[in-house]
Amino acid sequence: MNARGALGKYGETLAARRLTGVGMTVVERNWRCGRTGEIDIVALDGDVLVVCEVKTRRGDSFEHPMAAVTPEKAERLRRLAERWIQTHGGAPPGGVRIDLVGVLLPRRGAPAVEHARGVA
Repeated sequence: MNARGALGKYGETLAARRLTGVGMTVVERNWRCGRTGEIDIVALDGDVLVVCEVKTRRGDSFEHPMAAVTPEKAERLRRLAERWIQTHGGAPPGGVRIDLVGVLLPRRGAPAVEHARGVA
């Protein structure tokens, strides 16, 4: 695994901890759907299915991780959520939500983890 991949995996681990820390249940990580893409984290928030995109940046990066979800990325996440539901037996009673977790890794100190609900 290259440095970028390791950075992403570390960010996803921190994101999964944050989600479980607020009472969510992580169902799956890194779910791939052919050429359509990948869902970083699939979780349950009560009876709501949460498709979670994780963006990790180093402290010296020029772009904040939360700025990384463009309208195109949001549409791709919606398509991936539909595919996940199709392959896993249908939507839960609470519906589906798309969240974003941004992880900022400063040069010194603890990582900052932000969770935005319902971004797309």
